[in-house]
Amino acid sequence: MSNYQIPFSPPDITDIEINEVIDTLKSGWITTGPKTKLFEQKIADYCGATKAACLNSATAALELTLHILGIGEGDEVITSAYTYTASASVICHVGATPVLVDVAKDSFQMDYTKLKEAITPKTKAIIPVDIAGVVCDYDTIFSIVKEKADLFTGNSDTAKQIARIAVIADAAHSFGASQNGKHAGSIADFTCFSFHAVKNLTTAEGGAAVFSNTDSKNVDDIYKQYMLLSLHGQSKDALAKTQLGAWEYDIVSPAYKCNMTDIMASLGLGQLQRYDGMLARRKEMITRYNKAFEGTIVKPLTHYDENNASSGHLYVTRLMGKDISFRNNIIIELAKRGISANVHYKPLPLLSAYKNIGFDIQNYPNAFELYQNEITLPLHTKLTDDEIDYVTATLLELLK
Repeated sequence: MSNYQIPFSPPDITDIEINEVIDTLKSGWITTGPKTKLFEQKIADYCGATKAACLNSATAALELTLHILGIGEGDEVITSAYTYTASASVICHVGATPVLVDVAKDSFQMDYTKLKEAITPKTKAIIPVDIAGVVCDYDTIFSIVKEKADLFTGNSDTAKQIARIAVIADAAHSFGASQNGKHAGSIADFTCFSFHAVKNLTTAEGGAAVFSNTDSKNVDDIYKQYMLLSLHGQSKDALAKTQLGAWEYDIVSPAYKCNMTDIMASLGLGQLQRYDGMLARRKEMITRYNKAFEGTIVKPLTHYDENNASSGHLYVTRLMGKDISFRNNIIIELAKRGISANVHYKPLPLLSAYKNIGFDIQNYPNAFELYQNEITLPLHTKLTDDEIDYVTATLLELLK
């Protein structure tokens, strides 16, 4: 039995975050209020975006964005076959049809040639997925949607202003990543971040939709739509209703309840104070892992190159030449030795929910090829160098 017990991705919480939460609890304001509004501004500033709308999850951010674009029954939204269900389930939630595109061979990103072929006059949005914190090739994606702009008709004022297929980044993994000097959040039309407990920056649960637009009036209107949709369609939030005699409100639509609270936001404000250091530490750990696996069958995802800096969210690797049974057994053997490993991801066409609506994994051979030997190793800012060395030595010993 190993002396090591290495969890996969525990939250990294210090007294900075704890004191922020205590301050909120003592303030008497624990739901959506001043801390949430401050966190929204700091998120937008960090990303180089105009506005951020904080919500209770990245899933909510994706779904509300589709609503704001007027996407619904009869529309199509394209996303990757190699992702978590949230990227596609939100499309179903609004009544639209998900269109899944295979990844390129030996890549965790969509095959952009197949993406272009999948676009029809019904296509209203594309949801690319920044797997493991690596930003997608948005230059190519924007080139495709601009080339296909003549096929597009918008369903809402926001969609009509964009005047082409909207690009909504599923950036659940990539807060803090950058491409060509631009941060995630300032690249796509809309960017949806996750602050779930396992993410680099956490608010326990939580997420944000981040967006920019040269028309400041439109930006303010979009933000207002997020707020209305996330708080039952109520024309005033609780903070506004605290003003003297300001109880009166209207319900402008039968909307949803998916707001962020000040308790959640205070965690995020604490995390933001430490975040640049946390990203630097993740890069150190990835570099250490990579060096240990040079010349072996363990092939890690490339997180950093001359144009891209990942957020380093997941240490995604492949055991080249191996199959599902072998990979699964390795995960079991690692667990016996105190190491928690994972798989990112089981392609959507392998899951019952998507098989039941007609998707067949045989149509996604590249996604299946990735999946069958993918293994994700522990990567978090509580991990020590000694623990990384133990993980790498143990995996390599098991592979002999």
